[in-house]
Order: sequence, then structure tokens, then C-alpha cells
Amino acid sequence: MQYRIDLKSGNRLSALGYGCMRLPRGASGMVDADKSEKLILEAIERGVNYFDTAYIYGGSEQALGEVLRRNDKRREVYIATKLPHYRVRAHEDFGKYFETQLGRLKTDYIDYYLLHNVASLAQLERLRALGLEEWVARERERGRIFRFGFSFHGQSGEFRSLIDANDWDFCQIQYNYLDEHNQAGRAGLEYAASRNIPVIIMEPLLGGRLAGNVPRGAGGVFRAADSGKTYAAWALRWLWDQPGVTVVLSGMCAVAQLRENLETCEEAPPGCLSDAEREVYPRVIASFRESYKVDCTGCSYCMPCPMGVNIPGSFEAYNRRYAVGFVAGMQSYIMALGLSHTGKSGSGRQCAECGACAKKCPQGIAIPEKLAEAVRRMEPPIIRGAIKIIQRVLGK
Repeated sequence: MQYRIDLKSGNRLSALGYGCMRLPRGASGMVDADKSEKLILEAIERGVNYFDTAYIYGGSEQALGEVLRRNDKRREVYIATKLPHYRVRAHEDFGKYFETQLGRLKTDYIDYYLLHNVASLAQLERLRALGLEEWVARERERGRIFRFGFSFHGQSGEFRSLIDANDWDFCQIQYNYLDEHNQAGRAGLEYAASRNIPVIIMEPLLGGRLAGNVPRGAGGVFRAADSGKTYAAWALRWLWDQPGVTVVLSGMCAVAQLRENLETCEEAPPGCLSDAEREVYPRVIASFRESYKVDCTGCSYCMPCPMGVNIPGSFEAYNRRYAVGFVAGMQSYIMALGLSHTGKSGSGRQCAECGACAKKCPQGIAIPEKLAEAVRRMEPPIIRGAIKIIQRVLGK
């Protein structure tokens, strides 16, 4: 395992971190405890020591905590989890959520605690007015919080303002070769690193889009450059090449993914890319930009929709149609609507345009507008007719 130093604390953190939002789940939607345990234990055995979760990742904190408790692994890893600051309305809420998280994780301290999904300095100031800094100071004194930071989904100018506003122990940003100049971007990464602030990377594969069915043109560029590397390896090596990157979080839900990422990490120190490899990415990016219609990462922060629309599923299928092909896209769309097994429709046609989803979107997507666009492209009359037939057959 490759380790990188948290310059604020001196901690040796595995360059590959485990993003627990995407732990494997069963048909019920619940975390699959057995599969998750096998993955987590193999990751620890292979040297992964940074595990990231959050209050709102349904069942994730509980699953991680139980695995660590049952196998006596808590002292071997660093746990990072996140406060849902958007739910905090009074000072006592800080402690309420934190106590719940300690219980779920079956621990009496958190190594790396974050404000979840901060987008602006105004959000931080609201929390300060409620006594955030005093609360954090007390928990530090009690030995229950060791490192305090924030995860960011906002504009680049806001990121720099947030970094300057506090003596942060670390930060977490969305960053990958498609987002090099989005949100915090490369400029934000390098600014935080210049302040010796460890930077944790989320969405390195952009919800899997950079690992699986990349556009045909992008795949051709990668294969021509090196047919032996997977798409995921190209994406991860781009990150680990940069010395300002401390930990890259990967949401690994299968053993094959874990092992591939471990092998890639072991051979990707800072400066690992050749000049020829660096020239590949701009051509790949151009191919993506030509293909995708919506910059959705599938994080599901917009869910649940009060009207039952499967927002991330609709966007994934819409993008897939243009990046991979019509048949593949329509297959994904039918699955996203839930028609294949329930007969119910999660179609964007049900959108009431309330705008609640757009307010919660970390990517700033105008979701109702994009849903309407997706419906126009994905539900021509013949498809709408097929949907009605399926619903009638299933008695819905």
C-alpha cells in the first residue's frame, strides 16, 4: 500500500481510501452485511486505513461499525464521517447527531469529522452562530473528535473563502479528470495543499462513469494509448500523479474492484504519469463532452423525489443512450423506471417542478429542466406505449 502523510497531524493515510456510501446492497436496498464485511476486511488486510461514511448514507455507518467491532479492527483504521449540517437548527443538534453516529459506528471517537456538503461561506457562518466552534472545541478536549474538516460542493471562489475562514485539519473535494476545473478543481486542490491542508478526493470515478461504459471515442483513445490499463486505472492514476492529493476515496462494491484499485494504487506514486500519458486525457475529455447530456454523478442527494421520480436513474440512462448506444440506454431507462419488476413508473413525466431536488444537487443541475429534456428524448410515443402495456400486464 502507498501511504501519504497528513501534514497537519503526521498520520500516515492510505492513498486509497474506502468510500462506504456504495457498500454492496441487497434487493431490499439494505447494506449486504456479509459482502461488506469481506470487502472491508480484505481492504484492511491490504493496508487501507481510511474509511469514509456519513450520517445520511443509509446503513453505512452501522455496517462499518459492526465490522470493525466484531473483528476488533477499530484501532487499525481512521474513521471519517460527516455531520448533516443542513439539519442542524439549534446548538443541541450538533451533539444529537454526533451521539447517534458514535452509536452507529460503535466507537467513542471519530478520527476525521466533517461538515457534510458545504457549498458556501454563508453556511459556515450560520453554524458558527449556533456555536459550532465551541462545540467542536469541547469534543476535541474530550478526545472524541481528532481532526475537523468539511466536504465541498460549490463554486471555486467559495472554496478558497472557506479554506481561509478557519484553521481546518483537512478538506474533501469532488475531483477527477472531468472535473479538473469544476467546483474546487485543480486550483482549489493546490491552494489547500499550499496551506498543508490534507485533501481527500471523492467521486474519483464520477459515480462509475469513468470506470465502466465510457463513450466509444474515449475508450478508443485509452486503448490506443495502452490497451492493458482499465478505464478506472487511468482515472485513478491521474489523481495519484498529483502530490497535493492525500487520499482518493473509491466506493468499491465488489472484490474485483477492490483488488484492481489496490494494484493500481501500489504503482501510482506522485509523478507516475509519463508526458505521453498526460496528453491522452484532453482527447478523452473532449469525447465525454460530446456524449453526455447531464453532469449527474448518481450521488442521490436529490432523492427521494416526492413524486416518485427516479432522478439519478433517469439521468444515467439518458447519458448512457448517447455515450454507449440507444439500446443500452433504453434498457437502463426501463430499469430506472422500475417497470421491469414493479410496473410503477419513476418517469420524469411525474415531476411537479417543485425544485426541491435542484436545491439539494451538489452539481448545481437544473433538475426539473433536465428531466423534461430526458423525457423528450427517452419517451417517444412508441416507448410511452410500451410503458403503458407493461403497466397493464403487471396490473398497475
